[in-house]
Amino acid sequence: MTILTRRAAIGAAASLLCVPAARAQEVSAGALRIAGPWTRAMRAGGTGAGFMTIRNTGTAPDRLVAARSPVAPVVELHTHVRDGEVMRMRPVPAIDLPAGQAVQLAPGGLHLMLIGLTQALNQGGRVPVTLVFERAGEVEVQLAVEGAGARGPAHRH
Repeated sequence: MTILTRRAAIGAAASLLCVPAARAQEVSAGALRIAGPWTRAMRAGGTGAGFMTIRNTGTAPDRLVAARSPVAPVVELHTHVRDGEVMRMRPVPAIDLPAGQAVQLAPGGLHLMLIGLTQALNQGGRVPVTLVFERAGEVEVQLAVEGAGARGPAHRH
């Protein structure tokens, strides 16, 4: 094996070990793939938000109809809507997951609201959340807790 071939092999192996945290946190439930679940650090008593990408790889639509977490007495499905010049968050009864498409829960769009946090969400920690789907049933994910001002999940190596 030449030096260049060895370096290429070592580089390829290292890239497999350096998978971003968001990619490593993929959960499957039937035809659904849930990737990159995360939240921001928040004090106890405050309101947190949950974000992720849900891909429906199947041929039938599904819907996220509820969520719950042991760290919040209330978890709601939310969206942002424009009310005149102001963006406001509003609860939604469900989040549609069309067949063959991905739906992003992200800041400024669809998301989970964790209301009345019973404990602080500390950066570097994890928050269990159970997602309830109309077809796929219940699925637990772990939200990675990022910094208070994070705009997306960190890509740790």
